Amino acid sequence: MTSSRYDNTAVRAPGARWLIAFAGLAALSIVGPETPTARADAPQRVEAWSASWGAPPVFPLAPPGGANLTIRQTARLSVGGELVRVRLSNETGTAEVSVGAAHVAIAGPAGAILIGSDRPLTFSGKSSIVLRAGAPALSDPVRLRVRDLETLAVSIYLPAAAAPIPGHLTAISTTFVSAAGSGNATAAVSFPTATTTTTSFLLSRIDVVAPDATGVIVALGDSITDGFLSTVDANRRWPDVLAERERRGNNLRFGVVNAGLSGNRVLHDQPNAVFGPDALARFDRDVLAVPGVTHITLMEGINDIGQSNQLGIQEVTADEIIDGYKQLVARAHERGLKIFGATLTPFAITTIANYFTEAGEVKRQAVNRFIRTSGLFDGVIDFDVAIRNPADPTRMLPAFDSGDHLHPNDAGYRAMAEAVDLRLFER
Repeated sequence: MTSSRYDNTAVRAPGARWLIAFAGLAALSIVGPETPTARADAPQRVEAWSASWGAPPVFPLAPPGGANLTIRQTARLSVGGELVRVRLSNETGTAEVSVGAAHVAIAGPAGAILIGSDRPLTFSGKSSIVLRAGAPALSDPVRLRVRDLETLAVSIYLPAAAAPIPGHLTAISTTFVSAAGSGNATAAVSFPTATTTTTSFLLSRIDVVAPDATGVIVALGDSITDGFLSTVDANRRWPDVLAERERRGNNLRFGVVNAGLSGNRVLHDQPNAVFGPDALARFDRDVLAVPGVTHITLMEGINDIGQSNQLGIQEVTADEIIDGYKQLVARAHERGLKIFGATLTPFAITTIANYFTEAGEVKRQAVNRFIRTSGLFDGVIDFDVAIRNPADPTRMLPAFDSGDHLHPNDAGYRAMAEAVDLRLFER
């Protein structure tokens, strides 16, 4: 029997209980079919979208392969709600992508979904959509009661063989792919998996309507925020752990959106375009445009230092990285958002060839000194102190080291999240 939790399958464009209000214009109410039309002078409740999960797209990646297949990917929400919508992104794509169907459901084990939770998604009332090159698409809302920290499955049917399409290279979660020619499996309870990957495709955000949400924290960063080398499907990235902490005995109720991109830099995105647009270029898309954003954490700069050493080009100074920070802070403050600076963690003796140099360490220390003492940021999160080795502060504590001496392991990511003072978000 279907649980009442999954009643009221869809909310069409003219059938949801929220307002779209524009300053200076009369409020327009959209009411459910069971609700009498409200009088114009009656008090209205305004419900707003809050982002609950995110994965910024990078430049086009190799698609799953073939045509007439379905991909199913999972995403653990940070905050729950009563209405859900999905954002698909072709913003970094160079060709149109045809989506034949898309569904969202509560995820079960091994690519399955919970019976009764499946919801077909529509886009402007239609079950299919062509994602234009350079553009995203928002689904229409569906009524699906989702809990805090619940995992959803989003299934996308690709009827035609696609050129490389935007995705998230290091999703750290399993994407299930059906066989080419197998057809539309978006509603399948047990997914007909032919292959898997830990790269996600097209899915860039999931939003909810959570009336009691306090705000949304967006974690802007590189692979250390992305959770590189953490356990696949375990949700051990530091923003995941932060979301868990927010749920434990806290009167505040924030969404937490991970805007980390592996390899990302503050100042450059070439020649390694696979690492995505640089932070200055993607700040509007991946941070300022996130629904409900109130706070930002910023941890970027180690790749500006290390990649310039590694590539032998695009060398940067500490002052240039700091100037990039100043621009990001100014743009955040222009929107009335609070932004917290996070110190860069140790990278000495990293196994990545030509990445660490003594000169690069001097730059890291200068950047961290600025973050801690300049007063530029609305607060400081000292990840460096949280995971460094007290006996040698240029290196990570062995218990927190994934093995490459640059990226933390699961315990290291947890230590980072535990170092975040939750009182920062009370101000």
